[in-house]
Amino acid sequence: MPFATIEAVRDRFRSRGMRWTPQRRQILDVLDHTDGHITGGELVERCRARDPLTTPSTVYRTLRVLEEIGVVCHAHGADGREEFHVRPASEHGHLYCRRCGVSWEIDQAAAAATIQSFRQASGFAVDLSHLTVVGVCADCQRTGTGAS
Repeated sequence: MPFATIEAVRDRFRSRGMRWTPQRRQILDVLDHTDGHITGGELVERCRARDPLTTPSTVYRTLRVLEEIGVVCHAHGADGREEFHVRPASEHGHLYCRRCGVSWEIDQAAAAATIQSFRQASGFAVDLSHLTVVGVCADCQRTGTGAS
C-alpha cells in the first residue's frame, strides 16, 4: 500500500477497540488501487462492484476513522463535493477551471503568498487542504472559451 501496510492500518483499528472486518479490508484495498482523489460515492460504487452488499454507512464510517489515523484526508472540490485524498504526500489545495473542468494541485510553496496575505490581513490561518480556487485556465483564456 502506498500509505501504510494493511497490517499497520488493521493494528490501528484494533488499538482503538474496533473490529477488523472484511468490509474494511475491502475498502482499504480499493483505496490502495486509487490514485489521487476519490469521492465517498465513488468509493461506495467501487466497493459495490466487488461486493454488492457494501453499505454507504460502512464506507463513510471507515473513511472517518481512516482520516483520523492519517490514511486519507478530505477536502471539498469546486462543486462542493467532499473528496478524499488518498495519503497525500503533502498538504495541498486546488486550482479549478470552471470552463473545462481541469484541476491542478497547488502546494504550500505555490500558495505561500496567498496564505500569508490572509494571515497578515486578518490573522486567519488557512487550511490549504480545504483551499480550492476557481477561475479560468490559460488554455481556455487563449482559445476564448474562458473569457469572462
